[in-house]
Amino acid sequence: MDRSLLRIIDANLNRAREALRVIEESFRFLADEGDLSRRVKDLRHRLAAAEQALGVSSEALAAARDAGRDVGAADATASESRRADARDVRVASLKRLQEALRALEEYGKLFTQAAGQQFKALRYAAYELETASEVRAPLLKRLGAVRLCLLLTSALCRHDPERTAREALASGAGMIQLREKGAPDRDLLTRARGLRALTTAAGALFIVNDRLDIALASGADGVHLGQTDLPVDAARRLAGDRFLIGASTHSAGEARAAAEAGADYLGVGPMFASATRPDVPPRGPALLTEIARLGLDKPILAIGGITPQNAGQVRAAARAASAALVGAAVSRAILEAEDPRRAAAAIVAALTTDMNGERAES
Repeated sequence: MDRSLLRIIDANLNRAREALRVIEESFRFLADEGDLSRRVKDLRHRLAAAEQALGVSSEALAAARDAGRDVGAADATASESRRADARDVRVASLKRLQEALRALEEYGKLFTQAAGQQFKALRYAAYELETASEVRAPLLKRLGAVRLCLLLTSALCRHDPERTAREALASGAGMIQLREKGAPDRDLLTRARGLRALTTAAGALFIVNDRLDIALASGADGVHLGQTDLPVDAARRLAGDRFLIGASTHSAGEARAAAEAGADYLGVGPMFASATRPDVPPRGPALLTEIARLGLDKPILAIGGITPQNAGQVRAAARAASAALVGAAVSRAILEAEDPRRAAAAIVAALTTDMNGERAES
């Protein structure tokens, strides 16, 4: 094999390995992104497998290396010598990874067809990783600041649904989930687009219950799926990495399955008896303890019968169990209230105040 081709392969394998290591360290130590860190580790293993498909030994590649006589070794642009922050380092490494994989894909075809195909698959995986890093990870960070998610169902609203949504947002709701079980598709899409505009203006997240198609068409931040809805892994294949996917779970087993399927967050409950889901018996805040023991590292929204009076019990149970509780998803306690703003504010306060009456860290 031409030594020059071996040098190209060797140089780009090194670039790809180095970029993956920089990216993994960023996710692991700086961003504390366990899922993304594991994805990078998987890419490193896949890169090693693709290298094997070339049919060239590591010794042959090392023997072809001649870094001292590389005419491009001293070339550097001004942008390469500067990094504004840790994110800038990660983004530059993602681009370098993609470029190296493209070179490996094209020149790898000269070695074996299998190698070219594997490097191509890796390149697309790198694109998906970039999307997850630059789009979904910021959404997850915003989710971590949510203390109250309003579950909005028009038929349950005492007042106009849009007014109720505005009142909840004004009182600290960081997310609205549209939950309309029987609405015609076009009406549902119209409502979803209206709420998308409303939440965007308020800086809040917008999620659609059950309907991935409506969520995508309305520009929502994500979809929330129940146990009988589209499976989480199927939804991820359709929606890609620029989208949050939540899953309703009623037991430790369901929580584990949802996490393994790729859910971004877990709706856990019912905490208390709920008229919205009378078919599911309440598990109580103790369910948070069960799920915390699994060590799933997934944000949790408690759900089911939560009111201003019992929200503190949920928070106390989560803190005692060291559960990754984000907040609560609430429906009737706000929708049916005479004053939705006051009801929402009371729940937010109960979820952000410790047992001594002091504001807790968010």
